Formats: sequence, C-alpha cells, structure tokens
Amino acid sequence: MLRSADIEAIKKLELAYPAVAIKFRFEKPEAPHYEGEKLAFCQYVKYTQDTEKHFYTDMNDDACYGKLVLGMEELSPVTGSGQAGYDFGCYKTPAANQQLYQKLPILVPHTVRYVEFCPAVTCDFDPDLLFFVADFPQSDIIMRATSYISGDLWESKSSPVISCAWMYAYPMISGKVNHITTGFYHGLKRRKAYPAGLRMISIPFPKFPEFFQALEEMDWTLIAFREDEESKEELARRMAHWQEMAEEIGGHVDLK
Repeated sequence: MLRSADIEAIKKLELAYPAVAIKFRFEKPEAPHYEGEKLAFCQYVKYTQDTEKHFYTDMNDDACYGKLVLGMEELSPVTGSGQAGYDFGCYKTPAANQQLYQKLPILVPHTVRYVEFCPAVTCDFDPDLLFFVADFPQSDIIMRATSYISGDLWESKSSPVISCAWMYAYPMISGKVNHITTGFYHGLKRRKAYPAGLRMISIPFPKFPEFFQALEEMDWTLIAFREDEESKEELARRMAHWQEMAEEIGGHVDLK
C-alpha cells in the first residue's frame, strides 16, 4: 500500500496526466470490471487518467497484443512470423520483425488473468507498477528520483511495435525502471493516445521505497539551476572546494 507521504509526493508533482497504479492479478479483484469500448491495452492507462476510475480488465477487453506480453495468450504463428511489422513498414523484412518476438519479454504464461488500474493517489492496493506520463520538468524529477540513492543508470529499452512489452512486462521481469518517449511507437502513435514528446516512465514495485525516499530527500530543483543569490554563492563555494581538493594532489578541476 502506498503511504500517505507517497501519495502527497505524487500530488506535489502536479502532473498533467495523473500517475496510474497497476496490479497484475491471477484472482479477480474487487474493483468494477471495465465497461466501455474495447481498447488496446496501452489505452487503459489513458482511460484511467481521463476518468479517474478504478477498474479491472481481462484478456477479452484487449483489442491488441497487451494480452500476449502479459502471458494471457500464446503468440500466433502469423504474428510471430513478422508479417505485420513488415506490412506496416516498420521493418524491411518479416525476418527483421521476427527478431522482436525472439526477444520479447513476456510474463509467466497464464499467471495474469486480470489487470487492475487506479489513479495512484486513490490506490487502495499494493501496485506492481507505477506508471507516469510526464512533460518537463516533472519527468526530470521522476527519473532523478529513480537513481538518486542507488546510482542506477537510466536505460530505455523498447521496439518500434509492441511498446507495451517494454513498459509493462519488462519492468516486472527485470526489476528495472523503463522509460520511452511518446511519438516513436506505432500503436501509441496510431491510436493518438498522447501528443509526441512526453516521457512514459514505468517504475516496478521493488524500486518504490528508493523512489519515494528520494522524492522526500533530494532537491527537486538542482542548485545549478536556481537563480537566487544564496544558491549561487553556495554553488561557488562548493566548486571552489573542488579546486582545493585538486590542489592537494597537484591537480586541477575543469568542471564549471
């Protein structure tokens, strides 16, 4: 369960697109079942953001291949052949597209039967993923919070099609944060889910403690980007100390 402090930190980000909590379940959740037009899996995050509803979906609600990467159904031979990516013009040959399916992250087959969606600030369950769609500077703050304590490198792993594999299955399998930019990915772009140039950031549950601790402790606006005189003087003092350290070993620091 997210702590009240975690929820307040999310609210403080003042996101134009609300953060979404996602849970992959074998047993049916107590939330209402989604009722509406059948959507692609990636569109349910946007639906949650637009409606602020708490609901669940199953494989019959998915109009695309989210159900494949969640292990709800097997890869069909025609899809696995790479013909679709070739026909869409995303790959030069079916064989090139087929490389994706050789490496596609897929959750343990048939262990996910339902997916629960909820605005993060009203979430009353333990989410598996926190999903953010953010512009700058919010995405800068979110990404820095994922590495502020651990020093983890920022990695973006994705493919031109089936971006849902990398944003929902891959973080669960790897335990790593993943992030992509809207406007690059075939399904999201074709469905006009978001304007281009936003950051989609998926944070898996093992990273939650570090992430929220970092949001509490780190400077959201770094000292080098502050315009007040006190901050400028403090930064100058710190940088002068670098030179003092370098001079002790007969060196020099060129960082400015």
